[in-house]
Amino acid sequence: MSSPALYSQEDNIAVITLNSPPVNGLGQALRSAIKAAFETAKSNAEVEAIVIASSGKLFCGGADIAEFAAGGFHSEPMLPGLLTELENSPKPIVAAVNGMALGGGFELALACDYRIALPGAKCGLPEVNIGILPGAGGTQRLPRLIGAEMATQMVTSGAPVAATKLLEAGAIDRVFDGASEDFVNAAIDYAKELIAQNAPCKTCADLNVENPGAEFFAEFRKSIARKTRGFFAPEKNIQCIEAACELPLAEGLEKETELFQECMQTPHARAQQHIFFAERAATKIPGVDPKTPLRPIKNVGIIGAGTMGGGIAMNFANVGIPVTLLEVKEDALERGLGVIRNNYEISARKGRLTEAQVDERMGLIQGSLDYADLADVDIVIEAVFENMDIKKQVFSQLDKTCKPGAILATNTSTLDVDEIAAATSRPNDVIGLHFFSPANVMRLLEIVRGAKTANDVLMTTIKMAQSIRKMPVVAGVCWGFIGNRGLEPYGREASRLVLEGASPEQIDKVLYDWGLAMGLPSMIDLAGIDVGYLTRQGNRDMFYGRDPSYTAVCDKLYEQGHYGQKTGTGFYIYEGRNKQSNPEVASIAQALAAEHKVSQREISDQEILERCLFPLINEGAQILDEGIAYRASDIDVIYCNGYGFPVYRGGPMQYADEIGLDTVVQALETYQNSLGEYGKTWFQVSPLLKRLASEGKSFKQYDAEQAS
Repeated sequence: MSSPALYSQEDNIAVITLNSPPVNGLGQALRSAIKAAFETAKSNAEVEAIVIASSGKLFCGGADIAEFAAGGFHSEPMLPGLLTELENSPKPIVAAVNGMALGGGFELALACDYRIALPGAKCGLPEVNIGILPGAGGTQRLPRLIGAEMATQMVTSGAPVAATKLLEAGAIDRVFDGASEDFVNAAIDYAKELIAQNAPCKTCADLNVENPGAEFFAEFRKSIARKTRGFFAPEKNIQCIEAACELPLAEGLEKETELFQECMQTPHARAQQHIFFAERAATKIPGVDPKTPLRPIKNVGIIGAGTMGGGIAMNFANVGIPVTLLEVKEDALERGLGVIRNNYEISARKGRLTEAQVDERMGLIQGSLDYADLADVDIVIEAVFENMDIKKQVFSQLDKTCKPGAILATNTSTLDVDEIAAATSRPNDVIGLHFFSPANVMRLLEIVRGAKTANDVLMTTIKMAQSIRKMPVVAGVCWGFIGNRGLEPYGREASRLVLEGASPEQIDKVLYDWGLAMGLPSMIDLAGIDVGYLTRQGNRDMFYGRDPSYTAVCDKLYEQGHYGQKTGTGFYIYEGRNKQSNPEVASIAQALAAEHKVSQREISDQEILERCLFPLINEGAQILDEGIAYRASDIDVIYCNGYGFPVYRGGPMQYADEIGLDTVVQALETYQNSLGEYGKTWFQVSPLLKRLASEGKSFKQYDAEQAS
């Protein structure tokens, strides 16, 4: 087995090559190998300079964050100390940045004396995205090279920056425009050039940061406040840059370490790191070979040019995949194509696209009124009205029209994919692809695996989702799958709490303050009260048969024509984007409470929070127990990417782990006993949740046990 860091010598230049695929993660083994190679070079009198390069397509992906939980992160040599050693090298060190240099990888480059990069290389400090800050000198060395303003933007956004831009800013010393295969030799030549020039060893300790002043930092905090609401790490990153402006390097590094440890001990960091790993685990399907040969996806058919169908079409056009967009009526087709063009033109006006790109993408979307035009597509995605009979008619037609091997996908959000597949002679080709609205914006794609869905169809759609920049999560077949099934009790309690006396404003404030993008009444108004009502009508026995007061307030609003934002009235009254209280809601709730013999009362904020979130966690446990979700973490990925759940909470299941499953069970049992028949009907604790709580286990432990 080769060393994770290779050592060689070219004339008077030592070359340390990072060789730990796939991303040269700076785990303990690589850190030790770098240190050993550095010591060899330092002690060799023939060596006058050192080049640190990479054997892979990227320079270094940063720290191995799996070590955070495993403990190797604190094993010697620790990265901060190693980088200080490199920075204090008596021989100049050149970092040869051939590709991505992220996190600890960029910090490694910053600790070197000089940096040469390929034009396509990018560097960044994305630690804020996992709830922490650069802990190996990034917040102290970077502002000394590029200034506090740009460094503040980089550490709080986590976004990588092109090497060409960093050349202008001062973090990169040279960009090599030649062939990539000649890059390491170019770095060696650069090192020889530096020796010939008697170029000094450089340390950031000799550089000062011009302090942009308190006003800059105050304005910057204000500018990112909405985006970073509830997060812990962005503020600590800013404090690190402030320290770089005020303190010598050594003291600044100490401050960075202090704030890094502070971040690491927060539930925010645990939650964000949980989601980081959960998103990577979501594409691993138990019992399915990840190397399963995939079906080609070179062209796509979409049925329905409405809001959803048009948004789906844009996803494919955005990555250069041709789309045939089918409608049954000419006016509906023209209207849909017009909406798509308008969306692109809005992006062009904002400078996100050029007019040429708008035309190029529109040229990839061809309208049609004839199913025959779908005969040669590799995948067709149905996005018609959420009605089983209509969808079965569509799939029966697709079965006759589409070529053998074409994937037939339904965008249903609740309906039985197996029943839809049974309308065809090839159920193995059928799968659910539940896009979230607006489909061209929302990152989540819930992939519904039918009982007969072929493995290659499943793996092809997972890969396809990634190619159109979606986060795929696989679900089994049941009403609502993972996302909307879990949403049902969540939304149910909002309507019930209004019936019992809480105001929509109180419910919204409790949930927003806790971290949700919006509260439930506002979300119901946005999604459309009519949409929820019509969805429930196909499953009346499941809901109303158990509870005559089920969603009574929402249903009455629907009956009175109050559909939410689309009609200007719902739980609120709307004038454009502005909303105000709807006094009718309290009157409706009071009358319905009397009709259903529900006593209205003052409801605490804590009860609102628990009654909205804990039934969602309980339903998640049941979904997990039934095998609808492969992992608890899959549920978290869905809620963080599709339903506005705050990433710094880590999703409902991670939040339950954080507060303790016993806390959730005790609260559910309390409401089961205190809310009369309603409590007995809707607050039965999932057997899996109860078992894990009694055993003192977490959902994370359950996932680990299932994987082993």
